[in-house]
Amino acid sequence: MTNVITLEKVSKSFGQNHVLKNISLQIKNGQLIGLIGPSGTGKTTMIAAILGMIKLDSGKITVLDKSMPNREVLGKIGYMAQSDALYTSLSGRENLRFFAGLMKQPGEILRDQIKRVSEIVDLQDSLDIRVSNYSGGMKRRLSLAIALLANSPIILLDEPTVGIDPELRVQVWAELRKLHKSGKTIIVTTHVMDEVEHVDRVLMLRNGQIIADDLPQKLESDYKVNSIEKVFIKTGEKNAHSSDL
Repeated sequence: MTNVITLEKVSKSFGQNHVLKNISLQIKNGQLIGLIGPSGTGKTTMIAAILGMIKLDSGKITVLDKSMPNREVLGKIGYMAQSDALYTSLSGRENLRFFAGLMKQPGEILRDQIKRVSEIVDLQDSLDIRVSNYSGGMKRRLSLAIALLANSPIILLDEPTVGIDPELRVQVWAELRKLHKSGKTIIVTTHVMDEVEHVDRVLMLRNGQIIADDLPQKLESDYKVNSIEKVFIKTGEKNAHSSDL
């Protein structure tokens, strides 16, 4: 598999807060990656850096062999932000049509895609309601539908399952695995550790550094535990011990 995203010695600080510290990693085509860590640990900053939305203190990021930021590459990435960026005066369907227009989706394909993504997030019966009347969970689901709307080779989802019920969360992850099998490269950030039991690769981020990077099953085996949450606790203890030496 070829590398589609590469981070080379990437660092980013906000004032005295060192959010990303000299991170280097390669993400291969077709991988489904869970980027996990507690809130405020740098997950959103890493996604923003990959998109070219923030200026790095040092290092370099390439996506599809292009240095970021790059407008052409951005058009090939499906993105769901942690904060919903929706037009609340429009209906759910109108929001989907608007963002699809930015993606230049043909009319017939657009109708089919809107039907498909609205069913994935269980909004098919609420598409013609104004978004100002949506609940917080419905807004998250609409944001996810927009991210899945284009046939993008890369999909970046920042906390996509926050505010949605457990049954729908299972449905969303089933769709992500389906997209993964079709060859998409997907990165999902979450602080819910058990959501990443079925990904190709877990990246654990703590204090601005990648403290673990492997298959979830391999990490559980290496640390002799039965869950990713326990792996995270163990790696945190190991990291803290190393810092004290």
